[in-house]
Amino acid sequence: MTSKTDKEIVFAPGGNGAPPVEEEQLLPALDDMTPREIVVELDKYIVGQNAAKRAVAVALRNRVRRQKLPPEIAEDVLPKNILMIGPTGVGKTEIARRLARLAGCPFVKVEASKYTEVGYVGRDVESMVRDLVETSIDMVREEKLDEVADRAEQAAEERILDLLLPPSPPPAVVTTETEAAAQREQTQRTREKLRAQLREGKLDQRMVDLEVRERSMPSFEIISNQGVEDMDVNMKDMFSNLSGLFGQQKKKRKMSVADAFEYLIQEEENKLLDMDQVTRIAVERAEQMGIIFIDEIDKVAGRESGHGPDVSREGVQRDILPIIEGTTVNTRYGMIRTDHILFIAAGAFHVSKPSDLIPELQGRLPIRVELQSLKEEDFIRILTEPKNALIKQYVALLETEGVKLNITEDAVAAIARFATSVNESTENIGARRLHTILEKVLDELSFEAPDLKKKNVKVDAAYVTKQLADIVKNQDLSRYIL
Repeated sequence: MTSKTDKEIVFAPGGNGAPPVEEEQLLPALDDMTPREIVVELDKYIVGQNAAKRAVAVALRNRVRRQKLPPEIAEDVLPKNILMIGPTGVGKTEIARRLARLAGCPFVKVEASKYTEVGYVGRDVESMVRDLVETSIDMVREEKLDEVADRAEQAAEERILDLLLPPSPPPAVVTTETEAAAQREQTQRTREKLRAQLREGKLDQRMVDLEVRERSMPSFEIISNQGVEDMDVNMKDMFSNLSGLFGQQKKKRKMSVADAFEYLIQEEENKLLDMDQVTRIAVERAEQMGIIFIDEIDKVAGRESGHGPDVSREGVQRDILPIIEGTTVNTRYGMIRTDHILFIAAGAFHVSKPSDLIPELQGRLPIRVELQSLKEEDFIRILTEPKNALIKQYVALLETEGVKLNITEDAVAAIARFATSVNESTENIGARRLHTILEKVLDELSFEAPDLKKKNVKVDAAYVTKQLADIVKNQDLSRYIL
């Protein structure tokens, strides 16, 4: 009889348990998701941290609630910004990443540490709003492209058929109406035969001559201490508007039917796309539904020291403040108001603490959520439960080499125990320690996988201990290797 500790866990790439088809079911729209359903969706990828998930779920649901209010009330309902506090590797950034995919609204993640105070060389904080608008433009453009995709494909198909079967010239001798009709019918039959062959892919390798647009844009570079993004006139737009004067020349190129079809689909999509409408919708969506996640906010916390590499830290806080409070930012698509953008800030606060932020900024982040450090049982759940669990990833990777990896429950427990031990004895880097531990455990297997004669491999607690015991015992080695 097999004991519980020797029970083998076999992970399929599609997940453990339910069939892959059921796992990949479509999510309901964000408007239809209750806070509880949002938390359940986040639970599929992130272990624990229920307080942070609840805060994020309520903030997202409030965006939907605000959309249903009368305009005069909705204008005064401002988002309640969130500050997530917790050590590294506990899921702060992962919550943001999953939120972005779930929300379906413009989302951008930035690091506070890469911004500098106005006057210093580097990116100014307004660029995060510009990035949000660009993300929104891309999102709306993709949606509109999906709407016109069928029409664009039909138009491209007709143009390809025109290339393959050019319209016949009018006959030199005057023919009767009956003969002309018969000729038109024959041409139409030939065209339909070609259409059928085109759709079956039989003509993909045939070569055709296609007129393509060439853009001979002048090459130049502008050097500015504040970056091109701060210039009132966007040089790229200015030159693209002058494309009628230079560039946009047409040139015939020989290419396969398959390549020509792809090129013509893009050309037809651009013709059918109304970029003014895309811009208008995208700007409104960024203003009303945008989310900006500011990571590493603790790296700019702390009072001014007046010297050293962090001389502009408080200056960055002062620059971020008006954007979170609500201001108007100039972008290439017009002025953007930030009053209703939701800001989620996160930081480990190892050295500094939230009270080191300037008081005005603290007041603009009213919801504080503390994420808990991970324990051994959390590591076991992280290794096995999420849809993208680490062990499932390694099993799927090795399966591409034909190796079936069986990992026992006691092996998972041993990996979690070693990770906890190393985190306690050295720096605590949370779940990221599991990456280093697993890489070390499976290092030999990953290297030998293509040459293995035996394709069924079992990893148990004894194997894990054999791979890690010496390194974990030696403090110096574990400090540098794990």
